[in-house]
Amino acid sequence: MQVAFLGLGVMGYPMAKHLHDAGHETCVYNRTTVKAQAWAGDTGGRWSADPVQACVGADAVFMCVGDDPDVRALVGQLLASEHCPRIIVDHTTTSAELAREMDAACRQKGVSWIDAPVSGGQAGAENGVLTVMCGGDQAAYDQVAPAIDAFARQHRLMGPAGCGQLTKMVNQICIAGLVEGLAEGVNFAQAAGLDVEAVIGVISKGAAQSWQMENRYQTMARGEYDFGFAVEWMRKDLGHCLREARQNGAALPVASLVDQFYGEVENIGGARWDTSSLLARLNTLRP
Repeated sequence: MQVAFLGLGVMGYPMAKHLHDAGHETCVYNRTTVKAQAWAGDTGGRWSADPVQACVGADAVFMCVGDDPDVRALVGQLLASEHCPRIIVDHTTTSAELAREMDAACRQKGVSWIDAPVSGGQAGAENGVLTVMCGGDQAAYDQVAPAIDAFARQHRLMGPAGCGQLTKMVNQICIAGLVEGLAEGVNFAQAAGLDVEAVIGVISKGAAQSWQMENRYQTMARGEYDFGFAVEWMRKDLGHCLREARQNGAALPVASLVDQFYGEVENIGGARWDTSSLLARLNTLRP
């Protein structure tokens, strides 16, 4: 395919590279042009200083930006242009309401919308093994599925527009509880004078095992929190979850509490720490 990729953050940069490396003719745009130039230098691909121009001739545009306002503004520019591709795939994690709004706006212009948030973090993006949860029309999804294969080990259409974002919310709700549980377990082991390495070596072979445990306990125990998804990003995502829950009546007591805990992490300077930094908060509470 000929594609455009808009947004070259820690996720978008490697995702666009995988598209290029898989043989899809890729033109990128980033608000900070130096990053787009660096991407082109790394890959030999094309870049543009203008998001609309990046889409000239593209079959589809993929985007991964900040939050609802960023997506709304960018899609508005694309839909007002004669160069807008027939399919827009948004990998940003946003509200489901925004996804439905964008789908309606796209339909008025004869454009297909797919909300396609991802899970797997920076490492998953760099290694091309992301999980992608999609919402939109089957026909449009089928057209872009081969391109998504370039950076995903798992992707699935979950339903109409918004269902990708709702599925990502479930993902974040589950992760929030897991990370807090792991943080409390490691904190307890340390307070009890146990060998954390030995403890995890035993319990990770049983029912307590999780991806978070396997991949984060060592850095958590060392007080290192620079390994992935930032606290401020998680709070953004949990905010979407909590707002959606108020509308659909779901009870999220644990997610709500963990969101408050992450607020406390921010207050001690951890906005850019990774999500495993919940342990840092607990350490401040120990005598």
